[in-house]
Amino acid sequence: MMKKICILFFVACFSFTSFSQELEAILLAAGDAEQLTQAYIEPALKGVVYSMNDGWYTTGKTHKVLGFDITIGANLALVPDKDKEFLFRPSEYNFVTTQTGGDQTISTILGDDTDGTVFDVRVPVGDGTFKVAEFEMPGGIGDDFPLKGVPSPLIQLGVGLPTKTDFKLRFLPNIGVDDKVKNFLIGVGLQHNVSQYIPAMEESPFSLSALVAYGYTKVTYAIDDEDALDDVTVTNGEALFKLNTLSIQAIGSVDLAIIDFYASVGFGSGGSQLAMNGDYTLTYRLEDEQGNDLGNVSETLTDPLNFKTNVNSFRLGVGTRINLSVFKIFASYTLQEYSNLSAGIGISVR
Repeated sequence: MMKKICILFFVACFSFTSFSQELEAILLAAGDAEQLTQAYIEPALKGVVYSMNDGWYTTGKTHKVLGFDITIGANLALVPDKDKEFLFRPSEYNFVTTQTGGDQTISTILGDDTDGTVFDVRVPVGDGTFKVAEFEMPGGIGDDFPLKGVPSPLIQLGVGLPTKTDFKLRFLPNIGVDDKVKNFLIGVGLQHNVSQYIPAMEESPFSLSALVAYGYTKVTYAIDDEDALDDVTVTNGEALFKLNTLSIQAIGSVDLAIIDFYASVGFGSGGSQLAMNGDYTLTYRLEDEQGNDLGNVSETLTDPLNFKTNVNSFRLGVGTRINLSVFKIFASYTLQEYSNLSAGIGISVR
């Protein structure tokens, strides 16, 4: 089960990074390439941040010293409709237009429309000639993921420390889905029992704690020159995806014998980066002002694209956990900019 969850997350990151293989054609857009690619890819970068920044807790109660829990599960960030498409206005770009002309609504990478959009490129050289090309921006891949959300796995170990504090460690092994891809994920957190400072809560089923957690992810994907006859030649190509997250929350729970209920309020933030590294040689047709063909011209770009997205959002979460002796089954929902669903199973020894 866990491998399937890991593969699903890996497919998500792999899809975002491997789309650099298709997005390389957007480099033909010259000075418009960064703005156009940012509009297309940004919802994916935000979605992974929100997905990876959840699922750190299933109760407000902490372990006794050396008590522990092992949790296996998954998070799913739900992409709002407004981020499934963007409005392309030619007036906001210098060198590209769609072949249909005028303003046009275009699917982002997480959109529902799988059809690509063809763009025309016309870049003035400065001597009365123009570099001319066309490329197709890929459509959306939202239908490839459950509930059209961004998934992430959850493999987590929690251990009780003195002062009624839990240390949490989150990790994901390199599962080797593809030889061209390498991944690394680690996260650490501390959950401290606040109930111990409130005498009336010591013997009650209510628990209150504070949590701070940080996560880091890195995925690299080798970009090959798969079509030697197209207008973009790739040398030492690589897509690089990086992610960091920070969560600060207050957690309260009602811990009963069979079923627990928990809620949280707090703040989540993070940043993600997608870079396209390597050398990319672009080939354009050269035309004069009358559109006469003057042959081809080429230029090489090194490390051409680097996108960073930062997110900050208040969070309100609710969840429940079923206790079957040491075995636990949990599910939760977090309300934030990209709301999140979490579910999984675990073993907990107090």
